[in-house]
Amino acid sequence: MVALAAIVIFVVAVLLLVRGCQVSAQNSSLRSYNNRVAMVMEHSNQTGAQLLSELAAGSSAASLRTQVAATAADAASQLQSAQALNVPSAMQPAQQDVLLSLQMRRDGLQEITREVQSALAGNAKLVAVTAIAAQMARFYASDVVYSDYATAKIASALHAAAVAAGPPHGVTIYSGHFLPSPQWLMPAFIATELHVTLPSSSGKIAPGLHGHALNSVSVSGTTLEAGSQNTIAASPPPTFTLNFTNTGTNTETNVTLKVTVAGTSISGQQTVAQTTAGETLSSDVTLPSSPPPGSYHITATVEPVPGEKNVANNSLTFAVTLQ
Repeated sequence: MVALAAIVIFVVAVLLLVRGCQVSAQNSSLRSYNNRVAMVMEHSNQTGAQLLSELAAGSSAASLRTQVAATAADAASQLQSAQALNVPSAMQPAQQDVLLSLQMRRDGLQEITREVQSALAGNAKLVAVTAIAAQMARFYASDVVYSDYATAKIASALHAAAVAAGPPHGVTIYSGHFLPSPQWLMPAFIATELHVTLPSSSGKIAPGLHGHALNSVSVSGTTLEAGSQNTIAASPPPTFTLNFTNTGTNTETNVTLKVTVAGTSISGQQTVAQTTAGETLSSDVTLPSSPPPGSYHITATVEPVPGEKNVANNSLTFAVTLQ
C-alpha cells in the first residue's frame, strides 16, 4: 500500500509538473505575442509621424511623392511583419484587428501617394487635398480599431490566462496613435501643412453643404456586410453596386465612384454625371480584371467633391473571399 501511495503521489507530481510547464509555455507565448505586436505598432506609428513630417516639409511635388511612396512601402512591410507573427489561439481575435488596422494604414498611404502630387500642383488641388483628408479619416479609424478593439482583446486573453497586466511587474500593452491630431481630418488644415492655397469658394464653389455618404454596397443583389466575411465569385470580374446619397444642399457633377482591392493593383471606377441635394441613387462599378481567388479587404468610395468637409462617411471596407 505504501508503495502504491508513493506511485500515486509521484504520478500526481509529474502531472502537476507537466501542467505547470504547459501553463508556463502558454503564458510565455502570450507575452511574446503582445511584445511583438507592440514592436510592430510602435514602428507603424513612427511611420505615421514620418508621413506627417513629409507632408509638412515643403518638398517639391515629385520629391514628396517619392518620399510618401517609400513611407507606404514601410507600412506594407509592417503589415507583412504582423502577418508573419506566431499567434497563440487565444490571440487570434486580436490578431484580426491588428491586421485590419495595419492594412488600413498601408492602403491609406498608397492612396495618398497617388494624390499628393496633384495636391501640390495642377487644377485638381482641392479634389486631391480632400481625397487626402479621406485617407486621414482611414488612419483615424485604424487607431480606433487598434486602441479600442485589438488592445481589449489582447488584455482579455492575458487576463484569462492570469497573466498580470500593467506596471510595475505585469505585461504592458502598447498604446499609441498613427494620427496624433483630428486636425488632419480637415482639408483646410492639410492644405496649410502642404503650403498650398486652395481655390476660393467665391465664384467657384456654391455656398452650403457639399458631399455624399456611401450607404451600402452589394454584389449580384447581395448586400455586403462590414465586420463579416463576405463570399463572392471572382470570375467574371465582379460588379459592385454602390448606393449613396447626396447629403449636401447642392447639385454635384462628375462624381467619381471607386472600388479597390487591397494588396493588388486592381481598382474599378465609374463617374456619375450629376447628383442633386438629398437624392439617393445607385451606380455600378465593375473591376477591370478578376483578382486571384483568396481573401481580401475591398474598399468602395464615393470620392470627395470640391467643398466637401465631412469625408468620414465616403467609404466602406469589407472583408471578402473571392472564389
